[in-house]
Amino acid sequence: MSHLTSNRLHALDAVRAIALLLGVVLHSAMSFIPGPPVWIVQDTSAAPHFALAFYIPHIFRMALFFMIAGYFARFVLERRSVLAFSLDRAKRIAAPLVTLWLPMLTLVMVVVVWAIAKANGGVMPEGETPPLTVDTFPLTHLWFLYLLVIFYAVSLPLTALVRLIDRKDVTGRIIDRITGVLAATPLGILALALPIGAWFATTPFWMQWFGIPTPDTGLVPNNGALIAFGTAFAAGWAVRRRSDLVLAAWKRSWMLNLALAIGLTVYCIVSLGMVPHLMPAAPGNERMLYSAAYALAIWSWCFGLVGLAMVVFDRPSRTWRYLADSSYWVYLMHLPLVMALQVALSDIALPGAIKLAVILAVTMTLLLGSYQLIVRNTWLGGWLNGRRHGRRKDAANPAAASAHPAE
Repeated sequence: MSHLTSNRLHALDAVRAIALLLGVVLHSAMSFIPGPPVWIVQDTSAAPHFALAFYIPHIFRMALFFMIAGYFARFVLERRSVLAFSLDRAKRIAAPLVTLWLPMLTLVMVVVVWAIAKANGGVMPEGETPPLTVDTFPLTHLWFLYLLVIFYAVSLPLTALVRLIDRKDVTGRIIDRITGVLAATPLGILALALPIGAWFATTPFWMQWFGIPTPDTGLVPNNGALIAFGTAFAAGWAVRRRSDLVLAAWKRSWMLNLALAIGLTVYCIVSLGMVPHLMPAAPGNERMLYSAAYALAIWSWCFGLVGLAMVVFDRPSRTWRYLADSSYWVYLMHLPLVMALQVALSDIALPGAIKLAVILAVTMTLLLGSYQLIVRNTWLGGWLNGRRHGRRKDAANPAAASAHPAE
């Protein structure tokens, strides 16, 4: 394995861990967002600055995740048949979605009932549970697995068809040329931002403050999520074909891309403020400018963070490899625990920063501890990670089977 290839895998290990673990931070901060309630409970210490811990990661983290997922989907398909890849994804993506959905939903609903009763003086108000339909189906935070299944269901038959009819890979070479041009110029950010930016600017009921709408409810994902995350998955797939060229370009321009991302993010925050807006965006020039800025920020963050990772995480690290391996388990299991801690602490007279730190510390301690004790070296690790970890050689082998769905 070349030095560049090794560095690439170490860096992307760190990026995918960051993308998933930022979700724990984002969800932990939601009870501290001021203004109209947007979560099951609003902490008595809610304040505008806490909203940044939600707003900023929400711009880019799932686009970044799906881009890495697309990259590693192509990476694995270079070494496996379409059938072998499909069976692996059925085991590690579809099966966790099917088996964990009901337990996660049950735990979430228990916490929701507790929160409602606590807010109502210990008594549950009367009301009917809405019927479960295609439109109301609650995917919870496991929606990312559902979307991955959809993307695999589209990309794998296309791959098999192209391999069948395009034996000389003419299509691939055309994609490679386009990818090379887009990666080496600012056209890459513009091209990737255009689809979701157009959706932001034109969809009737877009909530600007929340950016890409999370497809956590309903079995038919919203168009915004499909456009944004589908574009990200396809971009990662294309990047893998020109991996060294593209990642080297992002490495060279990481400071410029992050500076652009920060500037665009500041513009968006100044435009709307740090208190959520629950009204749909009104048409007009302000909406057009915000839509363009937000869409460009998504991809500036993605390019900049991957480029920065290529600089900072360019060597083996047991810590980051461990976090990458454990991040799938942590993200799958974190939401009910985070919500329970938020409800428990919501009315305690402590500074919000301390309560947020307690939520994060307890969550990460319990979930990393459970990963080490019951997942990493057991059949659960073999199921979720693709193999059981714990052997010394795993830490030194960045090309080993991955620990979560980005690979």
